[in-house]
Amino acid sequence: MATIKRFEELDIWQNARVLCNSIRVISIETGLSKDFALKNQILRSSGSVMDNIAEGFERDGKKEFLNFLYIAKGSLGETRSQVYRTFDAGHITEEKYNELLNDCLNLSGKLSHFIKYLKSIEHQGFKKL
Repeated sequence: MATIKRFEELDIWQNARVLCNSIRVISIETGLSKDFALKNQILRSSGSVMDNIAEGFERDGKKEFLNFLYIAKGSLGETRSQVYRTFDAGHITEEKYNELLNDCLNLSGKLSHFIKYLKSIEHQGFKKL
């Protein structure tokens, strides 16, 4: 396995970025644009997913990275719940709802697999404590 040198190389971060951008598009192009509280909340939680992956990676320690990956996974769960709320409020079509829900579930699985992988390796990171 190749060594990842930047968080931008991580598949999970790239997927989180795509999800965040998809959320931004619906926040502009649908009725969500006028549902200010929900719009703000879903934009913040989806952004938190990619931001926590990045922050954890930049900490240079496995233990902290794992902690931030769990936080990212929690933010992803929050985003997924807000996708339900967005659909229930009639802001998105069933097709868009299913697409976003699948994106969330796929990313959640990838995060789980990556967490499991990191737990299984001995390398503790580069941080000197």
